[in-house]
Amino acid sequence: MGAIIKSIQAREILDSRGNPTVAVEIALDNGVRGWESVPSGASTGTHEAIELRDKDPKRFGGKGVLKAVKNVNTIIAPALKGKDVTTQRELDEIMCELDGTENKGNLGANAICGVSLALARTAAKSCGLHLYEYLSKTESYTLPVPMINIINGGIHTLMQGPDFQEYMIVPHGAKNIKEAMRWASETYHALKKLLKDKGLSISVADEGGFVPTINSNKEPINLIINAIEKAGYIPGEHISIALDIAASCFFIKGKYLLRIEHEELAAEEMIDYYINLIDNYPIILIEDGLSEDDWDGWKRLNEKLGQEIELVGDDLFVTNVKRIKQGIDEDVANSVLIKINQIGTVTETIAAITLAKQNKWGFVVSHRSGETVSSFISDFSVAMGGGKLKTGAPCRGERVEKYNQLIRIEEEQKGKSVYAGKDAFVR
Repeated sequence: MGAIIKSIQAREILDSRGNPTVAVEIALDNGVRGWESVPSGASTGTHEAIELRDKDPKRFGGKGVLKAVKNVNTIIAPALKGKDVTTQRELDEIMCELDGTENKGNLGANAICGVSLALARTAAKSCGLHLYEYLSKTESYTLPVPMINIINGGIHTLMQGPDFQEYMIVPHGAKNIKEAMRWASETYHALKKLLKDKGLSISVADEGGFVPTINSNKEPINLIINAIEKAGYIPGEHISIALDIAASCFFIKGKYLLRIEHEELAAEEMIDYYINLIDNYPIILIEDGLSEDDWDGWKRLNEKLGQEIELVGDDLFVTNVKRIKQGIDEDVANSVLIKINQIGTVTETIAAITLAKQNKWGFVVSHRSGETVSSFISDFSVAMGGGKLKTGAPCRGERVEKYNQLIRIEEEQKGKSVYAGKDAFVR
């Protein structure tokens, strides 16, 4: 039996965008204390679990989370007090039952998620284990390839940059995490110099990617390839490219509206657009290539490209087992994005990953645009062994902390871990 929960205390803190979020601290009867905090997305799928906001215009423009904090302190805490902290599944189930809805609309996914994360963190400390050790119970670890967002667009830039939301570099050719992050940093700074030399903006968006004013959605890819080469690496061999299209953000009245290119495309035309990209650039993965409810379009997309690259559903699946199962049954993708706060508990997130693994799908553990300094998802990614972690640019402390945690884990493993490399990617 593990240690007993003595108290659970939630509070309102600020995330990396200066917006309120929930932090939870847990104290055990053995004196151990642990805390965690909840990230928040800007580009959110309509099928995600509900993030409870106060909607009081007099506080934080309505974005306060005092209701969620109160729900933790007055409803969840009394129900979990006196329980064994190591019984994660049971405790997560109790919270879901207390909420009583499928989308956590009563207590708030942010309230439940904060407690669920803090339970895992505190239990690991109580057991004298690193978080990744506690979550995995294995002696063999695969360290993920970082998917590093270096040019931002879409809703992350208020539609001032490209239509596509994230242009990522993927240093799969490195031999370990430390080398991968060096390659990424060198490429990032080569891109910064390149943008500066061209008179383009080097300001950064929420996730640390640059926001240049460009004339097409392909131009950022050309800039990145140039930067990879200037940093001394070979595109496609050392470093490939991944795209988060976030197509739901520009899907209007049945068409994909590419603002910057003045085009309105049907799903089939959007798919042809991607085929052209794949034929001309070293792209290894596309996330959210079509809208969150365009199931027919996704099926055709997977028929055309599913044997060539990794096709990841984010808004389509929202880390929800029911939607992932539908995607598997209808054969619409070959990978799923994993965001713990999107579903609300560690237990449900692991169930989503387990389903993906059982069906030989890929999965990518991901951050959100509104982050905290917590490195939970770094440990979680290592524990789950998926081989890919998406957590922003090598810039901004809340992003870099997660990469630095991977470096620490690699050092702790003293050569016993394996860097996932290109084999981590479906196809």
